Amino acid sequence: MPDVHRGRFRHGLIVGKFAPLHRGHMLLLDAALEQCERVSVWVYSRPDFPEMPGPLRRGWIRALYPARLFPGLDLLPDAPNPPLNDEPDAVHRAYVRGVLDGWSVRPDAVFTSEGYGEAFAASLGAAHVCVDRAREAVPVSGTALRADVHGLRAFLDPVVYAQFVRRVVILGAESTGKSTLTRALGEDFGTAWVREYGRDVYERERGALTPEHFLEIARGHRALEDEAIVSPGVREWVFSDTDAATTLMWSHLLTGTARPELHALADECRMRYAHAFVCGTDLPHEQDGWRANTEVRAVQQAFIRQDLATRRVPFTVLHGSVQERIAQVRAALRS
Repeated sequence: MPDVHRGRFRHGLIVGKFAPLHRGHMLLLDAALEQCERVSVWVYSRPDFPEMPGPLRRGWIRALYPARLFPGLDLLPDAPNPPLNDEPDAVHRAYVRGVLDGWSVRPDAVFTSEGYGEAFAASLGAAHVCVDRAREAVPVSGTALRADVHGLRAFLDPVVYAQFVRRVVILGAESTGKSTLTRALGEDFGTAWVREYGRDVYERERGALTPEHFLEIARGHRALEDEAIVSPGVREWVFSDTDAATTLMWSHLLTGTARPELHALADECRMRYAHAFVCGTDLPHEQDGWRANTEVRAVQQAFIRQDLATRRVPFTVLHGSVQERIAQVRAALRS
């Protein structure tokens, strides 16, 4: 018997692409969870979406509706050979009915926000619950989001939008203007930026760093990037001041060695960033009490460029004033 305090249905069903999972989907899920003892969710699409495949889309639902808080939600697995998305509704109804019978999934309610919902529910012998069919509560669709995911990002939870945010790393030796540029890029693009976490640890330890400190720096910087990518102010890009590969270089330069875990984090930099920029050395060297001299700066710069070449990471060298460098970044990211 249904729990009258939860709702009036024993078992609800939601079927959809969830590409991407947006706040309209969440409204639908919330309604089903409120009215049903149990809710089965089936994510399917053919063709699938290469930039957000089925496992990722199911992962979004798991992340936003964790089992410990929503024990009544059941994510159904993939099924073989689904019909193409543009096949007639009748083909999809027959396919869903056959697969659900094979899985012994027998809902007594189907929740949709679509015009086909009534016939779909009837084909399963279930009631139809239509939620926000006119898109008044949440005026968006998956189609609209796929066309302009950044312009409509307010309709996505930050966990979902993070999939569409790309990381950009700003590299360079000491006194090449990368920290100033990183901040300026964040402000100019209206998005999040990540400071150089190594500076925090270096000053805290007054320069007496060990290989363990450099591993701490790389992990801390990575955590700041992961935090920025789900921050409320992020839009399309996150600009990051330095990376783990540069931290690895500093570990070898200052301690003569590096932890294996730091090597692994440095290797991941090859795929972690959508674009790498290297600040040129055409800016005057500024001594702040922590930096080395101009000759050492040239050696650092050579190491950074050699490491990028060795790891086969494409990069763009930036020259000129801050505004000129911003323009160069914009041009490269548009290409």
